[in-house]
Parts: sequence; C-alpha cells; structure tokens
Amino acid sequence: MKIKKLAVSGMLAAFTVALSGFSIPIGASRCFPIQHLVNVLAGIFLGPVYGVSMAFCTSLIRNLMGTGSLLAFPGSMVGAFLGAYLYKKTGRVSLTCLGEIIGTGFIGATLCYPVSALFMGKDVGLFFFVVPFLMSTVCGTILAAFLLVILRRLGLVSYLTRQMNE
Repeated sequence: MKIKKLAVSGMLAAFTVALSGFSIPIGASRCFPIQHLVNVLAGIFLGPVYGVSMAFCTSLIRNLMGTGSLLAFPGSMVGAFLGAYLYKKTGRVSLTCLGEIIGTGFIGATLCYPVSALFMGKDVGLFFFVVPFLMSTVCGTILAAFLLVILRRLGLVSYLTRQMNE
C-alpha cells in the first residue's frame, strides 16, 4: 500500500465531507458538486482503487454524520471508478470527466433504484434519480475541469501525478 496515496485519499475524503454542505441552486433543485469534483481529481491522481475507496469513505462518513443518504454509495463510487478507469487506460482528462458523468449520472443513478426501493422504502421510477444526479455531476465535473486547466498551466498535474506514483 502506498502511504502517499492513502494520505491523499484521506485528505480528499475529509475535504469532501467538510464541503458537502456547499450546493448550487439550479431551477427547483440543488446540486452538490464537491464529491464529483473530488472524484475526477482522485481518478487522475490516485487511480481506481483509491478513488473508489475515497468515495466509499466519504459516503460512509456522511451517512454516519446524518448529512448523506444511502444513495451516495452507488452514485459516487461508480462515477469514481469509471472516471479513474478511463484515465488509467487512456490518460485523457476529458474521458475521465466523461466517465464521472456517465458513471454517476446514468449508471449510479440507475443503481439507486434498488437501494431506494429495498433499503429506504421509497418506490420511485427506475430513472427517477438520473436528472438530479446528472445536474450535480455535470457541475462538479465542470469545476474539476477548470481546476485541472489551472493546475496543468502551472505544471502541477504532471508533478502531482509523478509524486503519487513514486
């Protein structure tokens, strides 16, 4: 186990939990983009195993604190995995962002249906969570893309990637 990756995973999880109350109003809904921003960063700098582990820990902590729901598990973990997996295979930030959006907005949102029905007792449609999850993940992914553009211009993306893989 790499201590650097473990430490960064813990810091990203703490950052996400601390800022989980930050939201952006969009129409009649509110989106919480920090988890998705962090998923993209974790996918690039940490890889699939640490990215998914960080998303799981964040969801668990938020649930234990009463600030999250069981729906956070499939939403955040699938997006973190797909984004990190695509980055690992291609090295392209754009595919990492797309993986986070598809993983959370479509796959994770659809996986929330059985969680909602079986564990939360809420009977909703199969695609009920797609629109709210998409709004949240798109906002967070756009924020991550802007941050990555700044980090890349400063030469920090390649530096941080090297540091994580030493």
